[in-house]
Amino acid sequence: MSALDQVLARARSLVGRWEDEDCGTVTVKDFCRYAAALNDTGYLRRAREREAAGAAVEAPALFLAATMSWEDGPAERDLRPDGLAARESPCTEGLPVRQVHGGQTVRLGRAPVAGSRVTASRAVTSAERKQGRSGAFVLLGLTTRFTSADGTELTAVDETIVVMEALDSPGAA
Repeated sequence: MSALDQVLARARSLVGRWEDEDCGTVTVKDFCRYAAALNDTGYLRRAREREAAGAAVEAPALFLAATMSWEDGPAERDLRPDGLAARESPCTEGLPVRQVHGGQTVRLGRAPVAGSRVTASRAVTSAERKQGRSGAFVLLGLTTRFTSADGTELTAVDETIVVMEALDSPGAA
C-alpha cells in the first residue's frame, strides 16, 4: 500500500471523530504576545490600559485561529522533515510524505476574554485522493472549533491540507 493510500485510510477512519484539547485559561499576556508579533502596538496599549483599570480584555480577532499549539512546542529534533509538528500533520506519522496547507476559512464568533478557559475540538472532516499535473495527492479537510467553558463557539477554522509523496520516496513525481 502506498504512503498516500495509508494517509487516505487513516484519515477516512477518523472522519467525524472529534478530539478535545484543553487550551487552558487565556491571559492578557497571551493576547499581548500575539499582538506584539503582529506589531499591533495599539492593541498592546489598549489591552494593558483595560487590564490596569480592571476591565475585561478581549483577544485580538484572529488570536485563536493563529495559535498552532497550546503546548510549549516540540524540540527541533521532534519535528518532521518538512518542519511541522506531529499535531499539524494528521494521519502522516511515519510515512514518507510532505504536505502544504491548501487554504483556511475562519468563522469568528465571540472573542475570548482573558481569564476564560478555552477548549479546541478538532476532527478530520474529509479525505479524498486526487490527481494533478505533478502527480497524486490526498486532500484532507479539518475543522477546529474553539469554545468557551459554557460551550459558546468562539472561533471555528476549516482548513485543507495537501499531502504528497516525499520527493525522495519511490513513486514520487
